[in-house]
Amino acid sequence: MVDLRHALTAGQAYRDAAQAALAERLTRAPIDHEQRAAHGFSWVATTVAALEATWHWSEAGKGANPLDRAIATLAFAEGIGQLVGGLPMGQNEIFRPSDLGLGAAARRLADSCADLLDADQAALRADVAAALAAGHWPSETLYDADLDAIRDQYRRFTDAAIIPHAHGWHLANALIPDATVQAMAELGTFGVCIPEQHGGLGLSKLVMCIVTEELSRGWIGAGSLGTRSEIAGELIAMGGTPEQKARWLPKIASGEVLPTAVFTEPDVGSDLGALQTRARRDGNGEWVIDGAKTWITHAARSDLMTLLARTLPDAKGYAGLSMLLVPKPRETATDAFPAEGMSGSEIEVLGYRGMREYALQFDGMAAPADALLGGVEGQGFKQLMRTFEGARIQTAARAVGVARRALELGLGYALARKQFGQPIVHFPRVADKLAMSLVDFVTARELSYAAARAKDSGKRCDIEAGMAKLLAARAAWSNADAGLQIHGGNGYALEYEISRVLCDARILNIFEGAAEIQAQVIARGLLGGRN
Repeated sequence: MVDLRHALTAGQAYRDAAQAALAERLTRAPIDHEQRAAHGFSWVATTVAALEATWHWSEAGKGANPLDRAIATLAFAEGIGQLVGGLPMGQNEIFRPSDLGLGAAARRLADSCADLLDADQAALRADVAAALAAGHWPSETLYDADLDAIRDQYRRFTDAAIIPHAHGWHLANALIPDATVQAMAELGTFGVCIPEQHGGLGLSKLVMCIVTEELSRGWIGAGSLGTRSEIAGELIAMGGTPEQKARWLPKIASGEVLPTAVFTEPDVGSDLGALQTRARRDGNGEWVIDGAKTWITHAARSDLMTLLARTLPDAKGYAGLSMLLVPKPRETATDAFPAEGMSGSEIEVLGYRGMREYALQFDGMAAPADALLGGVEGQGFKQLMRTFEGARIQTAARAVGVARRALELGLGYALARKQFGQPIVHFPRVADKLAMSLVDFVTARELSYAAARAKDSGKRCDIEAGMAKLLAARAAWSNADAGLQIHGGNGYALEYEISRVLCDARILNIFEGAAEIQAQVIARGLLGGRN
């Protein structure tokens, strides 16, 4: 039997060599001039972190499910193989050991893991695919009856209330129905992490991951609806005044108030320090907002905007930004934005539907005098930064759900579709896709859970959150692409659900920080913030 613990130790040594090589290189050039090397190192570190999480998962079961060991072995074979031969940072960007002068370290890694790399992985992939075809899945218990019960509850809800309707909603570009939103609220979806004293459930980020994963398995729109409440709830719980917490948190937790995050601006993207939307006080002390925002999710049906604006025009960059809690009326049958001083237009998108995306314009829109989050100006960027960890962990969970649904659809089609007298699941290239999709799903899931546990422990976990989001987004896209390929030409037809899953998966590498931003965050963090 291959010694996975030995392989993990060898992978960790390779990661350390990569970190040392990058640190030495950055003594001669800034990190922005060495993005390929820095981001490649981030992928190395993320791969090793995923192997660590997968190893712990496999060991926790103590061999009760033999499929777990097979998946872990395939994960290690592929992960170590990519470290040695080339890590995909994108479809046409492969990070090679030579990009950081790691040729000798890669050869040591290959020699140390020769038994793993030389083993018959084809037979193992066939065994894993055969197990899937027979209805066997790897372990997903969290060894906690309450957590497992939450997963079961949300899986049953998703199977009954989301999956049968999601594709129709997508094709019609319809909002998630109010009745479904209400049913999600009754389950506690919008108050998972909001403290109990403010009407929430007061549960962990790990629970949030489970809930988001299961809803996103049905439709990313359903999983993402909770993201609005997660961001707003955390902003207010961590930075709000007692009055703001008492006013908004119970209503967000119950689903009475649907919030939306209003941060991004045209031509700004990830450079939040360049935001131009302005907010100033009028003669009565109320706020007046002017500017433009874009890619605002669920803007028309929402009741509350967490809006990042420049309130200190003389302060440069982030220092001039403040967060405002801006109430607004919901859309009507004739007007998407009935609030005075606010208008907007829908951005038509390939996928990620159910809430709709908008470009917004503010021309003297009023906000209450007590709208300033925490009552202190100039804290908006810091307040927002404190939510990034949770938001990125939740985005990783969304990606995990999408990755699983893509696998389920590919497997279902491969079992039903017959060619040359047999189901196509028995063809090796189809079986390989299914087996490796399962491996990618599990490794992404376990890395996401590891990030959630880090967050729940109270430690800073921007690196762990970035790694989880980086890897899970890739897994979602890879699984969706493989699932569509298994469908063949039918996968390209709008009537097949996999076509929607592919479109939904693509956004995950972009929002909540693009893959390149995640890689930059990881590299800087592991190198101690080196410029």
